[in-house]
Amino acid sequence: MSDDFNMSMRKFLKQVGVTSQQAIENAVRNAGASESKTYKVKAVVTIEELGLEHVVTGEIEG
Repeated sequence: MSDDFNMSMRKFLKQVGVTSQQAIENAVRNAGASESKTYKVKAVVTIEELGLEHVVTGEIEG
């Protein structure tokens, strides 16, 4: 893979991480939910042109 491709991919993944964290924090705050609870989470990355659907599941513990 080229350096340009790797840099572009890293930039995208950083944006996903930062914006996802903000969205999760806002959802917990807006729901009046407890940060000390455990939440099941799922993230999906899709590249339609490549037929890729990558799913990551896990838990966020407070």
